[in-house]
Amino acid sequence: MQFIDLLSQKDRIRTSLLHRIESILDSGHFIMGPEVTELESRLASYVGSRYCVSCSSGTDALLMPLMAKGIGPGDAVITTPFTFVATAEVISLAGATPVFVDVCPDTFNINPELIGRAVEEAVARGLKPKAIIPVDLFGQPADYTRIEAVAEDYKLWILEDAAQSFGGSFNGQKAGGFGLAGATSFFPAKPLGCYGDGGAIFTDDEELDTVLRSIRVHGSGVDKYSNDRIGINGRLDSIQAVVLLEKLTIFDEELEVRQRIADFYSNRLQHRVAVPRIQEHYTSAWAQYSVLAASFEEREQLMQALQKEGIPSMIYYKIPLHLQKAYASLGYQAGEFPVSEDLSSRIFALPMHPYLKDEEIERICAVLLA
Repeated sequence: MQFIDLLSQKDRIRTSLLHRIESILDSGHFIMGPEVTELESRLASYVGSRYCVSCSSGTDALLMPLMAKGIGPGDAVITTPFTFVATAEVISLAGATPVFVDVCPDTFNINPELIGRAVEEAVARGLKPKAIIPVDLFGQPADYTRIEAVAEDYKLWILEDAAQSFGGSFNGQKAGGFGLAGATSFFPAKPLGCYGDGGAIFTDDEELDTVLRSIRVHGSGVDKYSNDRIGINGRLDSIQAVVLLEKLTIFDEELEVRQRIADFYSNRLQHRVAVPRIQEHYTSAWAQYSVLAASFEEREQLMQALQKEGIPSMIYYKIPLHLQKAYASLGYQAGEFPVSEDLSSRIFALPMHPYLKDEEIERICAVLLA
């Protein structure tokens, strides 16, 4: 059994995808070809943003807006410790300091009630709070109504980490469309993934769009040999663009199937483990289906039972960022973010992809219910 099945999906789009790839090979436009422009237009339309800037990875999609806004040494950027390291990594790469805020126990997303305290603590440490990066964990957008209110109070701009939530929504607004900019990832395991690395940034800000396009190509000006600012090599390959274009044709259908699978899991397992709760007015992209065992020991028992039956499972995330060796210099201690630490000790994810068969889902549930 596959944790994520990319091969069945590939079979659905194989013929049209190979035709488009062959056209790229014939044209010789392997990087930033017309397919990239087509993709950006399609993605912007999907999210409902004025602009979409594609790039080489989800990490670069987070880093580039920080660079564009001049985030650097002495600045603080607020985020959560219960996420993949890239969210905080880009803050450090920009030269700024990550300041962590604990998450809500039900959604796993940043707790808006705690942001103000973190801002004040950052100021007390001599830092200048500039931005906040909420994470739409596992596919469900964060609470942007409350986050935007806090951000306005403290004059912070918002960079939405929509790496896992592309296709999800809040109050009818698609993920990627919140804040000054939204960043997503097209890593192959994502709900919309390419066959390598890729990412995109969404914004309604014309000036930011212009600067991002410059940063993407080494800070280019009128051409790539005129450099107006420090940039990166953040371009997207044309072949990855057509993979995404073809996957977009079946994406909404796949999201519906993901929701059906999530409902199946939740209905069967709700009295055995703590199942995900999607709040009213939200939809999830179901990048992962993560549940909570009653304890660390129970998680180990359940995961071993699944493994014995040839069923894969994963832990997202077993060590919160504030306890990672890479962030030891920040001085955080165990116990400072109790919700994140508790989640890390009990959470585990079950297979989730649109090509899971009903009998496979039932088999997974039967093992957990045994």
